[in-house]
Amino acid sequence: MSENSKPSHASQFTFRNLNWINASFLTLAPLLVVISLPVHLYKYGFDWRLIALFLFYYMATGVSITAGYHRLFSHRSYDASKFIKILYLLFGAAALEGSVLKWCTDHRRHHKFVDTEDDPYTIKRGFFYAHIGWVYLKEDPKYAGVRAADLANDPLVRWQNDNYFAIAILVGFLLPTLIGFLIGSPWGGLIFGGFLRVVVTHHCTFFINSLCHMWGSQPYGDKTTARDNFVLAFLTYGEGYHNFHHRFEGDFRNGLRWYQWDPTKWWIQTLSAFSLARNLRKISESEILKARLVADETKLIQWGFYDDSLRELKKTIEESQKKIFQFKARYKELKSDITIQRDVKIQEIRYELEKARAEFNLALQQWRRLCRAYSEQVAIQAL
Repeated sequence: MSENSKPSHASQFTFRNLNWINASFLTLAPLLVVISLPVHLYKYGFDWRLIALFLFYYMATGVSITAGYHRLFSHRSYDASKFIKILYLLFGAAALEGSVLKWCTDHRRHHKFVDTEDDPYTIKRGFFYAHIGWVYLKEDPKYAGVRAADLANDPLVRWQNDNYFAIAILVGFLLPTLIGFLIGSPWGGLIFGGFLRVVVTHHCTFFINSLCHMWGSQPYGDKTTARDNFVLAFLTYGEGYHNFHHRFEGDFRNGLRWYQWDPTKWWIQTLSAFSLARNLRKISESEILKARLVADETKLIQWGFYDDSLRELKKTIEESQKKIFQFKARYKELKSDITIQRDVKIQEIRYELEKARAEFNLALQQWRRLCRAYSEQVAIQAL
């Protein structure tokens, strides 16, 4: 093992390094749920109102992490109104994953040093460490007290950080208990809206740090261990498209296509429609396609299938896409043209645009078909 890959002293599971508050809660909360939930169901039976409370809190705290902590505060992939930011801060604290200031600082370090020893939840130390083990440990002295300057200067973020435990207890446990009391089951409110919801939310979030760096596809490159995984996307409001996210962290979307499960993206788009979010940041289609082609090209070279015909096909895809963008720009210019020749020119541009699209689609289909065929060959050979 090289010097750079050795675990630091601070990341060892020793008595001295354990964060006993985190370790106690993360160990005892699941045990409490396992014991109290069946007892409550046996004694009081099934109550759909408690299920509704669990689902509301599960979604409110989960989306506050994905849309708030992650895509808004960590990556600045869009801007949100003050009202929405306050909701994220309140329900994000109720998720009991730390304050925005601490969570986002750790997450930015994860992206900067992914898969290295400076990655706070590196998968290189195994599933358990990346999933939950790192939370059991005290903060590495090397990074203790280091916080993202832009967030530290935000008064709302500072307020949440200074009052984090009070907000977490009030919103995360006392409020669901009060709601349970109003429907005749305070203990049910605490169990379903509090502890059960926290445990489920925790592990769904942790799966992104662990399983999403072990299980799934890498359509945008294998320079990091991050992977796209639909199953985990379903559990985490779209966060499972992790290979795309690590390649294009500034994009407000994780699920790029309309059919990919990304409720966080849809939530942000809905906020935008009501002027509660703005400046939604997207990576250009050309950059995204370029990343996919490079990733495919790398795999084809590794498999020994890359040849001149595939090089020409890749060139055709890139050139035809470039033509499409140029013709679209020209078409937009002509729409504002008032000369008598405008309609004729528009028809010509439309013809050239459709021609370029047909060329692009045909070449891309051929490329994908060949990639699938070669991938199947490699899979068969590996059996």
